[in-house]
Amino acid sequence: MSAGYEVAVPARAELGEGPTWDPATGRLIWLDILGMRVHTYDPATGRRTSRTTEQHVGAVKPRTGGGLVLNLRDGVGLLDPDGAFRWLHHEPVTGRRANDAAVAPDGSLWAGTMRYDEAPGGGTLSRLTGDGAVETVLPDVTISNGTGWSPDGRLLYYVDTPTRRVDVFGHDGGRVNGRRPLVEIEEGAGFPDGLTVDADGCVWVALWDGGAVRRYTPRGELDRVIRVPAARTTACAFGGADLTDLYITTARVGLTAPHPLAGSLLVIPGAGQGLPQPAFRG
Repeated sequence: MSAGYEVAVPARAELGEGPTWDPATGRLIWLDILGMRVHTYDPATGRRTSRTTEQHVGAVKPRTGGGLVLNLRDGVGLLDPDGAFRWLHHEPVTGRRANDAAVAPDGSLWAGTMRYDEAPGGGTLSRLTGDGAVETVLPDVTISNGTGWSPDGRLLYYVDTPTRRVDVFGHDGGRVNGRRPLVEIEEGAGFPDGLTVDADGCVWVALWDGGAVRRYTPRGELDRVIRVPAARTTACAFGGADLTDLYITTARVGLTAPHPLAGSLLVIPGAGQGLPQPAFRG
């Protein structure tokens, strides 16, 4: 089905990604990984901000005490409210960069990586706590992407993009078990990228090279398809004061003739009911 999308922020992001609603500021955070920029958008006023990072940035999330946590090329860093930066975990690996990340119900950051050349098994998914402790949850992934939890926190949904699957794990106290496919995206429909989970426990997944966001039930049944005018749809998240507006990021990278809206931040008002997202406890 088509949807009544609006252009929240017209932009030309090379690799728009990571939409995240920050309830403390009433703003949506999003970023351009390859453009090394972190953007914010206030839907109540239309005000936007933009900040340059010194490295490719895969994800940015709010912190409980203010400021941001950043999943960067060389590790995970903390940006304080006064603008001061410090590394929480510094681990440069030649040829590797950060990708998507998410904050778990316990406030830990689950941060993904991938190789620039997308070599199989060159990435990881790691869990970081506020004191800088790091645990590799999944080694040998290729493009670590969408990560999210069920409303009760007992299930973890995860995308390693080239598998064409959304997988589901049991989740308990930061541990995962029982990995199984929830959904496999059929050939020709694109590749799964970023995801979010709504208040009904349904999984919304953006389809790279699919020009769409799909909603799947907790049983893996396709429930809804939202078409968007940009082929490289990268991620989605609910925002707004009541968490009913679905924000969608898009990309221009690699396209010889991108749609004029490729790289923009789109929004579908009243698309569903999102869940409050925890801030990073660090």
